[in-house]
Amino acid sequence: MKTNFKKEERLLKVGVLGCGLINQAAHLIGSAKARNIYLQAICDVAEDLLRKMAAIYEPDSIYTDYEKMLADPEVEAVIIGIGDQFHVPCAKMAVEAGKHVFLEKPMGVSIEECEELRDMALSRNVMLQIGHMKRYDPGLQYAKQFKEEKMGEITTYKGWYCDSVGRYTLTDNVMPVIYSSEAMKKPAGNPKKVLDHYYLLGHGSHLFDTALYFMGPVRRVSARYVNRQSLHSWLIDCDFACGAIGTLDLTVAIAQQWHEGCEIYGTGGTIFAKTFNPWEFRSSIVECYDKETDVCSTPAAYDGQFYRRELEGFADSVLNHTPCTGATADDGMMVMRALIATYQSVHSGGAWINLEDVKGAL
Repeated sequence: MKTNFKKEERLLKVGVLGCGLINQAAHLIGSAKARNIYLQAICDVAEDLLRKMAAIYEPDSIYTDYEKMLADPEVEAVIIGIGDQFHVPCAKMAVEAGKHVFLEKPMGVSIEECEELRDMALSRNVMLQIGHMKRYDPGLQYAKQFKEEKMGEITTYKGWYCDSVGRYTLTDNVMPVIYSSEAMKKPAGNPKKVLDHYYLLGHGSHLFDTALYFMGPVRRVSARYVNRQSLHSWLIDCDFACGAIGTLDLTVAIAQQWHEGCEIYGTGGTIFAKTFNPWEFRSSIVECYDKETDVCSTPAAYDGQFYRRELEGFADSVLNHTPCTGATADDGMMVMRALIATYQSVHSGGAWINLEDVKGAL
């Protein structure tokens, strides 16, 4: 029988929708470890997979019918980690049921559906947080505070996200055993087959959200793309609303170790961040150079379990009725606009695309 050793007086009772890879590797474990979350229910249409996860995590209830989980009065919030095409429809159902929602990235697949979901959540006064977990990387959090306090006027942002040809060898070694089922619900067609869409959504969303986290809104982008022998690469110029300029590199996959990070230049200092494959659960190593003191600082940043930390942040906001500390619906929509603008720019010969003009889907 499950015993609750958590010390919080008040725990947020959550229901997890989906027993696929991201929930197995991140959100079920994160819910079990979070200091302020109680795993109330798990739901999946694949009953064999559902029962296997229930045997491991011992929720109070299991459901093969999502509507029945939403009708459970004990479930206060829903963690949604399923196929991208299902994100918004299932999140809307949860909002309509009065449940708070933690929605795995990307927020959706079109601007219009994301706007509708945001407005619904606002009108019903429920929390909607998007799962951009790098905002809970303690190394990046330290760098963000340094930027705000020490760096003066920011001129330049450089970001890169380069997947590695050895990524799956590494993840097979460090991830838990991932279970599957023939009965799992999958989107129509095969979205992963269109790789310039799939890589932009899956990897580009991290690249843009990290830039957004540090720099604020992106005003416009201009992008180039090349694909040779399954090596996909985007180089993206961007102008930020704050007046800074930037360049972003998204490449899948390079013959090198995982290569991700950013550099930020300001009149008062410089930040360099090296970010690791997320499944290593290592905080980014950051070097923050303070021009005034001529000192470089690097935090220890021991806790690299960003998936648990983001769920704790979500629960804190719900329980304490405080603003979202992670990616908001507006942040999720900004990332979606940037991804669609990048795709549009590539297909218009590198033209500058203003994000405020972006509509439609990727």
